[in-house]
Amino acid sequence: MTTIICITILAYWLLGKDVRSLLEKLKTVDWHGKATDLYRKLKPYALKAGRTATKPLLQFYYVMTDRNTSTLDRVLVYAAIIYTIYPVSILPYAVYKLLGLMDEGAAIVYVYKKVKSKLTPEIEQKVNDTLDEWFGIYPALAIV
Repeated sequence: MTTIICITILAYWLLGKDVRSLLEKLKTVDWHGKATDLYRKLKPYALKAGRTATKPLLQFYYVMTDRNTSTLDRVLVYAAIIYTIYPVSILPYAVYKLLGLMDEGAAIVYVYKKVKSKLTPEIEQKVNDTLDEWFGIYPALAIV
């Protein structure tokens, strides 16, 4: 039920609607537990999607797990990750083609704009360390 409420909040937030009443329903959510489950689901997706596509999702994940992140930001981040990695979509690709791909991209872009100020150097280091662990060390660009 938490996932449905979170995705509904994301959709309402994207539409500029008031989400306070829905946020009230999530006061007692164990975000640490949700983050742990999310991390387990994120890795198999990441290995299929690749390093570049995984980076923003890991940035979201580490913002979500940061103790300074507000409940609204946690909800938006959680919903954006789930909406991206799960095969369920509000606008399915099979029906809407390009538009079916763009809804996930729009969710990522809007949430990224909301939480980008929370991307600390520590979070960026965690993201890079995780990417290196999952995909191997990323070679530095050599300047010749």
